[in-house]
Amino acid sequence: MESIYQAKHRLIQYPTLTISLFLTVILLIMLTLGPIIVAHDPFQINMTNRLQSASMSHILGTDQLGRDLFSRILYGGRLTVGLGLIAILLALLIGVPIGLISGYIGGKLDAFFMRIVDGIIVFPDFILAIAIAGILGPSLTNIVIAIVLVKWIVYARVVRGLVMAEKEKEFILAAKISNSSIGKIIRRHLWPQIIPDVVAMAAIDVGKVILIISTLSYIGVGAQPPIPEWGALLNDGRGYFQVHASLMIYPGLAIMATVLCFNLLGDGVKEYMDPRKGGKS
Repeated sequence: MESIYQAKHRLIQYPTLTISLFLTVILLIMLTLGPIIVAHDPFQINMTNRLQSASMSHILGTDQLGRDLFSRILYGGRLTVGLGLIAILLALLIGVPIGLISGYIGGKLDAFFMRIVDGIIVFPDFILAIAIAGILGPSLTNIVIAIVLVKWIVYARVVRGLVMAEKEKEFILAAKISNSSIGKIIRRHLWPQIIPDVVAMAAIDVGKVILIISTLSYIGVGAQPPIPEWGALLNDGRGYFQVHASLMIYPGLAIMATVLCFNLLGDGVKEYMDPRKGGKS
C-alpha cells in the first residue's frame, strides 16, 4: 500500500484525473447540499412570477409555473446523478461476480451465462432500456430496474473477457500450482488486474446512464410531473423554447457538464490505476 503522500504526488502527475476529480467532487457537493441551502422550494408554484428572466431573487429565472429554475435543477440533479450511481452500483454487484466466476471456471457454467448474455447484448442498450421501462411502466424506479437489467450483462461480458486473458498468465498458473483456492486466486491475483478497467468503465457509464435516464424522462417514460428530473425539465421547457429558451438550455448544460465530468474521470482513473502504466496495483 502506498502512502498518502505518494498518492498525492502521483495524482499531480495525472492532470486529467486531478481536474475531473475536483470538478466531480464540486458537482456532487452542489447537488447534495444545494437543495438544502437554496432559498426557494422547487415545487412551489407562483403564477405571478412565471417565466421571469434571471434576477437576484431567481438567479436562473423561473419556469412556466413560477417555480425557481435553479433550485429545480439542483433538486433534479440529485435524482438524475443519484439514480445513475445507484444503477451502476447494482449492475456492478451483479455483473462483476458473474464475469469473474464464468471467465475463470469456464465449462458449462460459462456457456450458460454467455448464452444469456449473447441473447440480450444484440440489442442496443438504449433501445432495450426503453422497451423494459415501457413494459414496467413510467417511473424512476422502473428506469433504474431497466438500466440494471441491461448493464449487468455488459459488465459480465467485459469482466469475463479480461479474466480469460489474465488467467493463462504465468503468475496465475503459479498460484494454481501452489494449490491456492479459486476464491484466493480471484481476489488476490485476478481482481487487481482488471479493477482499473472496471472502475474506468463504470465512471464513463455513469455519464451514459445519466443520458439514458434524462432521455427516458424527456420522452415521458421516466420521471412524472412535478418531479424536476433533468430530462423532465427539458420536456417541460420544450413548449416554451422560443419565448424562454433558458428552460431547456440550463438543464441541457447541466446534463452535458455532468456527463463530461464522469467521462474525464473514467479516463483519468484508468490511467492512474493501470499497473501496466506504473499506476496503483
